[in-house]
Amino acid sequence: MIEIRNYFEKMVVFSDHDWAIFSSKLIRRVFDKKSLILLINEKENFLSFIEKGIIRKYIPKDFDDITIDFAFAGNFVTAYDSFLTQKPSSYQIESITDTIIWSISYDDLQEIYTETDTGNTIGRLASEGQYLKKSKRELDFLTKSAEERYLDLFSEQPHLLELIPLKHIASYIGIAPQSLSRIRKSIS
Repeated sequence: MIEIRNYFEKMVVFSDHDWAIFSSKLIRRVFDKKSLILLINEKENFLSFIEKGIIRKYIPKDFDDITIDFAFAGNFVTAYDSFLTQKPSSYQIESITDTIIWSISYDDLQEIYTETDTGNTIGRLASEGQYLKKSKRELDFLTKSAEERYLDLFSEQPHLLELIPLKHIASYIGIAPQSLSRIRKSIS
């Protein structure tokens, strides 16, 4: 739980009172490798901070899933559109590795907003982070080659990419697994 406080305190200082209220709402959730955290058509009820593990967001398909995003330890993860609207999610979330997350429910977060001085700042920072990540991904698809997208992902988390199946990485950067093999060969 201390990782969450450290994350936020890089941007805003919590009073002990605000931290006590916020931390009392956090729920520790543990998932084994390849566990479904959120199913398609379920409502996202949590904003979660990843203490340990790798998480994947994807659209399930009959043959090849479409990977939308990866989230790593030290970051937030949620089906943010579903969380905000409280409507069913159009994608799933799963743990790629054994994972520990700290989650706050939608209702508890609304309560934090009204009961604490730093609550709105926390919500704004989390939502800005989600927006910036989504915006960067969209721009990358419009302006970068598949090789550049792979290299960007590799530079962000090189030691963790070994834990992600290549078919998920290929889907994430928008290419077939065979094309990823060629890219990896050409840069090694």
